[in-house]
Amino acid sequence: MTDPTTDPTTDPTTDPTADSPTGPTPAPTDPADGGPTLFTWEFATDPYPAYAWLREHAPVRRTTLPSGVEAWLVTRYADAREALAEGRLSKNPVHHAESAGAKGKTGIPGERSADLMTHLLNIDPPDHTRLRRLVSKAFTPRRVAEFGPRVQELTDRFIDGFAASGEADLIHDFAFPLPIYAICDLLGVPPQDQDDFRDWAGMMIRHGGGPRGGVARSVKRMRAYLVELIHRKREDPGEDLISGLIRASDHGEHLTENEAAGMAFILLFAGFETTVNLIGNGVHTLLRHPEQRARLQESLAAGETGLLETAVEELLRYDGPVELATWRYATGDLSLGGQSIAAGDPVLVVLAAADRDPARFNAPDTVDLARRDNPHLGYGHGIHYCLGAPLARLEARTALASLLTRLPDLRLAADPAELRWRGGLIMRGLRTLPVSFTAEAAQQK
Repeated sequence: MTDPTTDPTTDPTTDPTADSPTGPTPAPTDPADGGPTLFTWEFATDPYPAYAWLREHAPVRRTTLPSGVEAWLVTRYADAREALAEGRLSKNPVHHAESAGAKGKTGIPGERSADLMTHLLNIDPPDHTRLRRLVSKAFTPRRVAEFGPRVQELTDRFIDGFAASGEADLIHDFAFPLPIYAICDLLGVPPQDQDDFRDWAGMMIRHGGGPRGGVARSVKRMRAYLVELIHRKREDPGEDLISGLIRASDHGEHLTENEAAGMAFILLFAGFETTVNLIGNGVHTLLRHPEQRARLQESLAAGETGLLETAVEELLRYDGPVELATWRYATGDLSLGGQSIAAGDPVLVVLAAADRDPARFNAPDTVDLARRDNPHLGYGHGIHYCLGAPLARLEARTALASLLTRLPDLRLAADPAELRWRGGLIMRGLRTLPVSFTAEAAQQK
């Protein structure tokens, strides 16, 4: 049995003021236009009917969030794509027109007090261009391909950990640790320190389940460690990402300590939770669609990779890991989807709604792992397109192929209606995913 004080997937409380890395725990809102109630626990279980209503009746809608902050929700694909590339929608919270207190309710809790605000999710060109150029070298197709054997090694290690038992919680035992240790390796965190990162990351994805203030404390500890690690890497650099950032700074790129720590922090944060949810949501979708899952298993057994690649894209579209794109703020008055957005207004693009827009996708509520016309927005669009998407895709392909091959009779070990989703505003992911399988088959690599 897991210890609720250390288990990152323990059920959170329903306290709407509790910490969360992407927003407060959901609480009911009072729709003024007869529309659906948003951001309740019931909504989190299946938000797609509500998003369908918004797409049809209020595609760009001003909404009061559980935190009390008012923001525009953008739900149609065409409007979402436009908003994601709109230069007048800034990522910098300084443009938020609300009070300092309201500004503190946006973004990642703890990043302000830990002085970790200078990262790719909070800046615009030219600083964004400069920092993205520095870190993009770690995510070239060649570098990601070279990382493939390590991802496979980690995948096998975690499956080995539960293969003999015939049951597992795929979130806690697999989807959570895999990307944590992978991104730690990429950053250059020594093996003896990686368990600390697992603990800090676990606190960050509890979405209200830990002690009050736990997220902020974890972020501060993470920042202190990253600053110390940057100093150590400066004295003894390696071939890792942090060493690469230091070398670039030493050669005139003018990367400050805060920028280096912020970059490492956001790569860790963005690089693990999205992949946790991609694997968890993806396996959940496959288990709920056995014909599609069997089709993929047949393809893998035949040694094919094409269906696996399109499958990952379809899982990103159908029930992706990022429900809403991160915060944007209007730098001036503008029009979006027929609505007038005032300077300083926050805008949240609902990727989950846009990626099920029937105006862009044929049969959007149907899972089709072979779907070819699939320009989903699961990893964003424009200059803020997810930098780590190639690594996340590699991890997802490796994880799914290994699970479906080594656990051929993998099945859900709970009533689907009893599964609960983590609270929060930006991410979408399961708290637990209990599965069972034939242990003997699982032991055959």
